[in-house]
Amino acid sequence: MTSLSKPFQLGDLTLSNRIVMAPMTRCRAGAGDVPTALNVTYYEQRASAGLIITEATNVSPMSVPFEKAPGIYSDEQTAGWRPVVDAVHAAGGRIFCQLWHGGRVGAQGLLEGLQPLAPSPVNDDLDALQVWALLANGRYVRIAATPSRALETAEVEEIVQQYRQAAANAWAAGFDGVEVHAANGYLPHQFLSPTTNRRTDRYGGAPENRARFLQEIIENIAEVMPIDRVGVRLSPTAGYNSPRDPDPVETYTWVAAMLQRQGVAFIEIADTNAWAGKPDRDELLRMIRPHFTGPLILNGGLTPDKADELVSSGAIDLASFARQFIANPDLPARIEAGGSFNEPRHVGWYGGDAEGYTDYEPLMRSGARDR
Repeated sequence: MTSLSKPFQLGDLTLSNRIVMAPMTRCRAGAGDVPTALNVTYYEQRASAGLIITEATNVSPMSVPFEKAPGIYSDEQTAGWRPVVDAVHAAGGRIFCQLWHGGRVGAQGLLEGLQPLAPSPVNDDLDALQVWALLANGRYVRIAATPSRALETAEVEEIVQQYRQAAANAWAAGFDGVEVHAANGYLPHQFLSPTTNRRTDRYGGAPENRARFLQEIIENIAEVMPIDRVGVRLSPTAGYNSPRDPDPVETYTWVAAMLQRQGVAFIEIADTNAWAGKPDRDELLRMIRPHFTGPLILNGGLTPDKADELVSSGAIDLASFARQFIANPDLPARIEAGGSFNEPRHVGWYGGDAEGYTDYEPLMRSGARDR
């Protein structure tokens, strides 16, 4: 048995292994951004993960960096998630809903003709923002971001309440918990960076003020579900969506200590730069671990062997995998068996139907063909 295959106690939840399915935007929601039967199949296939964290799920119609991503703000969306959760639970799995707001990462065409919302109107880097949409011909393509506008203080408070309601909806849908997406240049990350947050009210300035938005989100979520069912995703050094924090050590020393005091279920560190072959793994662990003693999940560029080494050494508690779970719905069994592993096909990553989504064969049927 590898260290990854051992059970883990996450608060009062017993996870069957330490292999986490990372959140992955797949863009296959139905009308009204409601999950469909195809989404049920996708998550059910991957229920052997110790923990599934869903794809990023919009808390508001004013989120939506990627068209056809699901939401969790309407009654219909909440009802649409219930069969997903029920299927994962019936298969013995655990599942958290990742709560998402794109903030300045958006376009008017996806936001009912309105400007994206941001801590500050920083629009010097629109070409660096990742906004994607579905064309009428079925192609999923990157589109131009629209210049954002600054949120009024009262609007910031309204968005905090949107997170609270989204968490309440996720709890009502039966999710085991939620993860607040505060990484990858999205709205909470935008508040954390002094480059994208130039506010002069109580949400701007010193690290404790820039972290106030995230702090208030978590405090409000904790009023509708147990705090030990609330995780947070961070990516301090990410270049994705251009957060450009000039001193992430200062920012995230404060954030990690704050999350320690709040008693969140876990921090998932996203080594986002590893996507481009430039991992910051050691720097990120040095930044977070001394200030947060709770469960730590690491994501980004990990092989099963490296993940097992990090878990065995105690550097992290769990490891999350993304692309490996696209191609290997039964990834825990494959890791325990030492392979083989399917390679992800570059089709169906975003948008589409079952192709590249639910049509990968499990180990018992694929055998040596995948070696």
